[in-house]
Amino acid sequence: MGSRPSVLIVEDDHDLRRQFRDALAMDGFEVEEARSGFEALRRLDTMNPDIIVLDLMLPGVDGFTVRDELAGHTRTRNIPIVVVTGSVETLGDLDVTCLLRKPIFPDRLVTAVRKCLAAAAAVQPG
Repeated sequence: MGSRPSVLIVEDDHDLRRQFRDALAMDGFEVEEARSGFEALRRLDTMNPDIIVLDLMLPGVDGFTVRDELAGHTRTRNIPIVVVTGSVETLGDLDVTCLLRKPIFPDRLVTAVRKCLAAAAAVQPG
Protein backbone atom coordinates (compact mmCIF):
# COMPACT_ATOMS: atom_id res chain seq x y z
CA MET A 1 0.00 0.00 0.00
CA GLY A 2 1.09 3.53 -0.71
CA SER A 3 0.80 6.43 1.71
CA ARG A 4 -2.96 6.57 1.10
CA PRO A 5 -4.85 3.30 0.71
CA SER A 6 -6.87 3.10 -2.49
CA VAL A 7 -10.41 1.85 -2.88
CA LEU A 8 -12.54 1.13 -5.93
CA ILE A 9 -16.25 1.69 -5.30
CA VAL A 10 -18.46 -0.31 -7.67
CA GLU A 11 -22.02 0.95 -7.18
CA ASP A 12 -24.68 1.88 -9.74
CA ASP A 13 -26.65 4.18 -7.41
CA HIS A 14 -25.16 7.64 -8.00
CA ASP A 15 -26.16 9.12 -4.63
CA LEU A 16 -24.92 6.15 -2.63
CA ARG A 17 -21.67 6.03 -4.62
CA ARG A 18 -21.13 9.75 -3.90
CA GLN A 19 -21.81 9.26 -0.16
CA PHE A 20 -19.35 6.36 -0.03
CA ARG A 21 -16.75 8.32 -2.02
CA ASP A 22 -17.00 11.39 0.18
CA ALA A 23 -16.81 9.41 3.45
CA LEU A 24 -13.82 7.32 2.31
CA ALA A 25 -11.99 10.34 0.87
CA MET A 26 -12.50 12.27 4.13
CA ASP A 27 -11.02 9.28 5.96
CA GLY A 28 -7.86 9.47 3.83
CA PHE A 29 -8.56 6.99 1.05
CA GLU A 30 -7.71 7.54 -2.58
CA VAL A 31 -11.06 6.75 -4.22
CA GLU A 32 -11.89 5.52 -7.71
CA GLU A 33 -15.42 4.77 -8.88
CA ALA A 34 -17.23 2.50 -11.32
CA ARG A 35 -20.94 2.59 -12.13
CA SER A 36 -21.18 -0.97 -13.42
CA GLY A 37 -19.47 -4.32 -13.28
CA PHE A 38 -18.20 -3.87 -16.83
CA GLU A 39 -16.69 -0.49 -15.96
CA ALA A 40 -15.10 -1.98 -12.83
CA LEU A 41 -13.43 -4.76 -14.81
CA ARG A 42 -12.12 -2.23 -17.34
CA ARG A 43 -10.72 -0.02 -14.57
CA LEU A 44 -9.07 -3.02 -12.91
CA ASP A 45 -7.08 -3.58 -16.10
CA THR A 46 -5.11 -0.43 -15.26
CA MET A 47 -5.40 -0.05 -11.50
CA ASN A 48 -4.68 -2.21 -8.49
CA PRO A 49 -6.74 -0.94 -5.53
CA ASP A 50 -6.02 -1.97 -1.98
CA ILE A 51 -9.69 -2.85 -1.48
CA ILE A 52 -12.93 -2.96 -3.49
CA VAL A 53 -16.43 -1.99 -2.32
CA LEU A 54 -18.72 -4.04 -4.56
CA ASP A 55 -22.48 -3.89 -5.00
CA LEU A 56 -23.86 -7.24 -6.18
CA MET A 57 -26.91 -6.00 -8.07
CA LEU A 58 -25.39 -4.09 -10.99
CA PRO A 59 -26.71 -3.58 -14.51
CA GLY A 60 -25.19 -5.85 -17.16
CA VAL A 61 -22.20 -7.50 -15.51
CA ASP A 62 -23.29 -8.12 -11.90
CA GLY A 63 -21.17 -8.18 -8.78
CA PHE A 64 -21.09 -11.98 -8.67
CA THR A 65 -19.46 -12.01 -12.11
CA VAL A 66 -17.00 -9.29 -11.10
CA ARG A 67 -16.02 -11.34 -8.03
CA ASP A 68 -15.54 -14.47 -10.16
CA GLU A 69 -13.37 -12.56 -12.65
CA LEU A 70 -11.21 -11.14 -9.86
CA ALA A 71 -10.78 -14.57 -8.28
CA GLY A 72 -9.63 -15.98 -11.61
CA HIS A 73 -6.59 -13.72 -12.01
CA THR A 74 -3.38 -13.83 -9.98
CA ARG A 75 -3.06 -10.02 -9.89
CA THR A 76 -6.55 -9.44 -8.47
CA ARG A 77 -7.50 -12.58 -6.54
CA ASN A 78 -6.16 -11.31 -3.20
CA ILE A 79 -7.73 -7.87 -3.28
CA PRO A 80 -10.11 -7.74 -0.29
CA ILE A 81 -13.74 -7.11 -1.19
CA VAL A 82 -16.46 -5.50 0.87
CA VAL A 83 -19.77 -6.62 -0.62
CA VAL A 84 -22.61 -4.16 -0.23
CA THR A 85 -26.03 -5.59 -1.02
CA GLY A 86 -29.68 -4.93 -0.48
CA SER A 87 -30.48 -8.58 -1.10
CA VAL A 88 -31.92 -10.55 1.78
CA GLU A 89 -31.17 -13.84 0.06
CA THR A 90 -28.37 -16.07 1.19
CA LEU A 91 -25.22 -15.43 -0.79
CA GLY A 92 -24.08 -19.03 -0.81
CA ASP A 93 -20.33 -19.56 -0.90
CA LEU A 94 -19.42 -16.10 -2.19
CA ASP A 95 -15.82 -15.67 -1.06
CA VAL A 96 -15.49 -12.08 0.10
CA THR A 97 -13.70 -10.39 2.97
CA CYS A 98 -16.71 -8.52 4.39
CA LEU A 99 -20.44 -8.24 3.79
CA LEU A 100 -22.69 -5.26 4.55
CA ARG A 101 -26.43 -5.15 3.99
CA LYS A 102 -28.09 -1.97 2.72
CA PRO A 103 -29.04 0.52 3.96
CA ILE A 104 -25.54 1.48 5.08
CA PHE A 105 -24.44 4.68 6.70
CA PRO A 106 -21.17 5.95 5.20
CA ASP A 107 -19.36 5.90 8.56
CA ARG A 108 -20.24 2.20 8.94
CA LEU A 109 -18.77 1.55 5.50
CA VAL A 110 -15.53 3.34 6.44
CA THR A 111 -15.25 1.23 9.60
CA ALA A 112 -15.86 -1.98 7.62
CA VAL A 113 -13.31 -1.03 4.96
CA ARG A 114 -10.67 -0.32 7.62
CA LYS A 115 -11.39 -3.62 9.41
CA CYS A 116 -11.33 -5.61 6.18
CA LEU A 117 -8.03 -4.07 5.11
CA ALA A 118 -6.53 -4.91 8.50
CA ALA A 119 -7.87 -8.49 8.37
CA ALA A 120 -6.53 -9.00 4.83
CA ALA A 121 -3.12 -7.61 5.80
CA ALA A 122 -2.95 -10.00 8.75
CA VAL A 123 -3.32 -13.06 6.49
CA GLN A 124 -1.02 -11.90 3.67
CA PRO A 125 2.44 -13.46 3.64
CA GLY A 126 5.42 -11.19 4.18
